[in-house]
Amino acid sequence: MTGSEQQRLSRVTRLLGPEGVERIRSRSVILFGLGGVGSWTAEALVRSGIRKLTIVDADTVAASNINRQLPAMTSTVGRAKTEVMRERLLEIAPEAEITVRTMRFDSSTASQFDFNEFDYVIDAIDSLADKALLILQATSARTRLFSSMGAAMKMDPSRIGTAEFWKVKGCPLAAALRRKFKKSGVMPRRKFKCVYSEELLPNLGDNTDDSGAMTFDKVAFNGAMCHITAIYGMTLAWLVISDAVRQS
Repeated sequence: MTGSEQQRLSRVTRLLGPEGVERIRSRSVILFGLGGVGSWTAEALVRSGIRKLTIVDADTVAASNINRQLPAMTSTVGRAKTEVMRERLLEIAPEAEITVRTMRFDSSTASQFDFNEFDYVIDAIDSLADKALLILQATSARTRLFSSMGAAMKMDPSRIGTAEFWKVKGCPLAAALRRKFKKSGVMPRRKFKCVYSEELLPNLGDNTDDSGAMTFDKVAFNGAMCHITAIYGMTLAWLVISDAVRQS
């Protein structure tokens, strides 16, 4: 570890000890989705010591992202989220290995990923079909999966928690995924933990014009707040960091 890296991680080392920090630094992570949840996850992981991070997203920054997504600023509208995030993450940790995959994960590209190459897979995808496919493939590999359930239409951060996928309650996205798995007859091969909230508020405003933003089969644009999506993202990072520290 270089001297500058030691200084940046000094508070992490104070809390977790040198062995804990080395366990974090040795782990490799692949993260799908750099929106309101995944972008904050990426930053928290790198600030905590993760050095090998692959980020996957096909989207570009839209003005409607600015209220909640880390790479979204007036100066970055129209740029690929992966490239904006890579620049930012390397400003935080120049020695990090940030691999960019500016592409969509779906049935046509899934074969390009070998999840056995990674210690952790993080799912922050919005599309139901793509999310289900990622879950099925990640749980069939020798890796650990953590997944974000729906973060829209929520305001109360105290109601955000974690649970094993089949025990998540009150989340329409989790319910839709379970129905999809049951209908297809193909189930995740292993249990995995999710970040979720039972809170579900109505949309009170008109459907905002999201022209220019990629939809990826979203059925609706729901209201979302930064303090919620960021906590989802930070919680996903915590799941990775805490698991890495526990592993020998």
